[in-house]
Amino acid sequence: MRDKMDLNVVARIRITPDSIDSDLNKIKDELARISSDYGKLHSAEIKPIAFGLNSLEAAILLNDSKGGIEEIEENLKSVEGVSQVDVIDVNRL
Repeated sequence: MRDKMDLNVVARIRITPDSIDSDLNKIKDELARISSDYGKLHSAEIKPIAFGLNSLEAAILLNDSKGGIEEIEENLKSVEGVSQVDVIDVNRL
């Protein structure tokens, strides 16, 4: 487990499902599992996009010298129900 002092960057991502039937709670669980290899899932919130489609916006805590956001992004793209993964922003804590 990572020391909290290690985590000095927050990356915000938006995950767009491939349909309104995609289970965003399952996607969130997968995000938490994938994130734990590189840092920690800090928060995740379901937000409406349009016409009944929602996205999942999440904040992940990482260590800037160890990276991980690209790996998280690539792993998420292979999760069932995920259409698109976008990094919204990355900031130092």
